[in-house]
Amino acid sequence: MAGENPMEQFAVRPLIEAPLFELGGHPIYFTNQALLMVLVTLLSASFLTLVVKPGRLVPTRSQSVAEISYKFVSDMIHSTTGSDGLRFFPFVFTLFIFVLCCNFFGMIPGGFTVTSQIAVTFALAGLVMLTVIFVGFAKHGIGFLKLFVPHAPWYLLILLIPIEFISFMTRPISLSVRLFANMLAGHTMLAVFAGFVVSLGAAGGLLSGLAIAPLALMVGIFMLELLVAFLQAYVFAVLTCIYLNEALHLHDQH
Repeated sequence: MAGENPMEQFAVRPLIEAPLFELGGHPIYFTNQALLMVLVTLLSASFLTLVVKPGRLVPTRSQSVAEISYKFVSDMIHSTTGSDGLRFFPFVFTLFIFVLCCNFFGMIPGGFTVTSQIAVTFALAGLVMLTVIFVGFAKHGIGFLKLFVPHAPWYLLILLIPIEFISFMTRPISLSVRLFANMLAGHTMLAVFAGFVVSLGAAGGLLSGLAIAPLALMVGIFMLELLVAFLQAYVFAVLTCIYLNEALHLHDQH
């Protein structure tokens, strides 16, 4: 609606007045954000499970989409981590599909963009980094700490080791903020231009005709946002693969 705050679309609201439970004295509600995450999980899992029929001689369009998705993620993992990384296919594929579907569901008018919430993106990024740390120590033991020791003259290590450590520790922040900021900015811009269209259209007369310009621009931004929604899911997944590759091979493939 005209005059509506563009940021209201990102508000997390409880759908049920009564809290589900309390955690540390704080009530936990079932919110619109939780509903969208549940829907994304159920619908994407159902689609990928039901459309794939191994016995089909000629796959349907839906099955082709699912198979292309599997192949796309599999090739991405193999190209960044090698054959050793294929064991993490379920993890990376789940992350990619979840982020991608959350991004696309947020483009539906009246929907809610889960990935525009820094708490969600930071939780996903934290899960990625915890997995990387676990994999690194599981494979290399204490030798995983060599990740922070680059190949350089010893007198430069005094400076480089703290830099490598700080860079590693800030990865969850950069990984989460990149996704959060892109989705927040794009949807805010769409809401602003939609407000222009409604306001000019309601003004009547010559001003109504001027509404065509922001409408055309909004359509262009919407198409760009669809591309950004895919690219951000891809970037999140490929960076996950790169971090896993470092945990598996340390500096061997740098």
